[in-house]
Amino acid sequence: MSADLMKSSPLGTYIEHCKKGELAYQVCTDDNTPVFYPRAVAPKTGSAKLEWRVSKGLGTVYSTTVVHAAKDQPPHNVALIDIDEGYRMMSRVEGIDPMQVKIGMRVKVKINQGDEKQLPYPVFTPAEGAK
Repeated sequence: MSADLMKSSPLGTYIEHCKKGELAYQVCTDDNTPVFYPRAVAPKTGSAKLEWRVSKGLGTVYSTTVVHAAKDQPPHNVALIDIDEGYRMMSRVEGIDPMQVKIGMRVKVKINQGDEKQLPYPVFTPAEGAK
């Protein structure tokens, strides 16, 4: 992504929050609806009146599956997470056997900072006392 686009785009703003260890999302100020993934206009209203907010980073697993990608790599999960602020996102739950990730499990965000080839991105870990 070019430096100019990174500074001026909704994705660029989101990535900057991730670099600070924050899970950010937008809210349409016309109807107070959360918006995720980052956009230039709200999908429901078409409004450009979007405000950035930082999530507390807590959520609940809505759906999960285990992916067996290659023989030389361990399986991993892909999960849909309902974030407490009212939006759903796709990610994965780490720090637990992929087969132990369950629908209804409480999770908290952890931002992987990436490297020179990978931008920072959010994943989740089981929340304290989660079952």
